Order: sequence, then C-alpha cells, then structure tokens
Amino acid sequence: MLVLLPPSETKADGGRGGPLDLGALSFPELNPARAKLADALVELARDVPGSVAALGLTERQSGEVARNAELLTSPTMPALRRYTGVLYDALDVKSFTKAGLEKAHRRLAVTSSLFGVVSATDPIPAYRLSGGNSLPSLGTVRGHWKPVLEPVLQQVEGLVVDLRSGTYSAFAKLRPDAVTVRVVTENAHGERVTVSHFNKAYKGRLARELAITRAEPSTVDQLLKVIRRAGMTVERTGDHALELVTEG
Repeated sequence: MLVLLPPSETKADGGRGGPLDLGALSFPELNPARAKLADALVELARDVPGSVAALGLTERQSGEVARNAELLTSPTMPALRRYTGVLYDALDVKSFTKAGLEKAHRRLAVTSSLFGVVSATDPIPAYRLSGGNSLPSLGTVRGHWKPVLEPVLQQVEGLVVDLRSGTYSAFAKLRPDAVTVRVVTENAHGERVTVSHFNKAYKGRLARELAITRAEPSTVDQLLKVIRRAGMTVERTGDHALELVTEG
C-alpha cells in the first residue's frame, strides 16, 4: 500500500542530515527532473525581487528566498519531519515507534513541487516552492512534473490511496484503481461539504492509522476495515472512492 500525501507550504527549519543528495531519495527515475528544478530555484534565488514575484511571496516572506539560495548546502531531515502544519500535526510522526517509522517509509509518500514525490523518511532540505508557481527558466511546476511523474506513479504496485489536494493531483494522474478519499462534514442543512481545516486534520489522522496498522490492506474492502477499526466514520461512494465523515 502507498498513501500519497500533499506537502505543506510551511517547513521546519534546520536538520541533522548532510546536504541534499539526490541519490539518497526514493524514486530515482525523477532525479534528472529534480536536479533541473533545484538548479533553477537556486539560480532564481540570486534575484530576491524576482523570486518574491515568481513564488507569490509577500515582502514579509522574502526571507523564504534564503532557503532556496542555500538549497544545495543546507542540512536535511526526513520528509515527514520537514513538512509542518495541520495535516502533519495530526500525523504526529514524532510519536511513531521504530516499527511504525519503518512501515511509514514503505507506506507514506509526499507529493512535492521540488522533488515530485518523496518517501516518508527521504532526507530533504527546507525550501519554498508551491504547486501553482511558475519559474522563468522552466515554466509551470505542474508542467515540469506531469510528463515524468505520471508514469512513475502509475507503475506503483499494490493499493494506492490518494490523499493529495487538487493542486498536487494535477501533477500526475494515477491508475484508475487508485482509491480517492474525500473528507466531508455535514452542515446545518444535512449537506455534506468539504471544510479545509477538518480536511487536513482528518487526512493526517487517516494517514497515521494507515502507516502504523499491522494489517496489509490490498483491496478497498480491507482498507475500509482498517479505517473503521480506527474509530473513523467512512463510507464507500464508488468502486474506488471513499468519504471520510468528520464529527463537525
């Protein structure tokens, strides 16, 4: 089973690992595309106003450009520790046991504007690049990744659970049997709607349960059992579509 997570705009600082080594990352087929993007981002960082404009930053966020300038020399840390925010707070990787971390490495992956996709424990630096950005030398990030990332993800074996957000879903179309999960809550009229905060928190909780479970689900029915055993309310809305219902 592979669970695909969205990244986060916010990243933790620092790290104890050495500088970026593309050879240490999973999905090595993506390394040529990763190298092009990393070089372009470092080059762009030499022009702070240009970086602020291209990356859609405010003046207060201009310090983010320094992260990109140091991309190839700054320390690294495992991807699940690098990404922060509501989803990753709910995932709570710091509480994983050693066995849980080993499972997470096999089962969790994060879509990334800079790296395409990385496994949970792949060592990455802090950086700033969003899925909707466009770089002067390469064009749109989405356009850069789609031709190379799509065939790689479509070749992943076993059950694939897609928790990506819309922006990152556009990076690559998955196999038709990939399971999509929509997080919904019921409003005062009994209508089911998507709410951003609940969406991220519940996807984090779900990813945690799928990472640490002793089960090895390979079908949608087995996946449903794992989710329900974890005390979460889930309904099947299609052959490969689920709705995770929040408590509101």
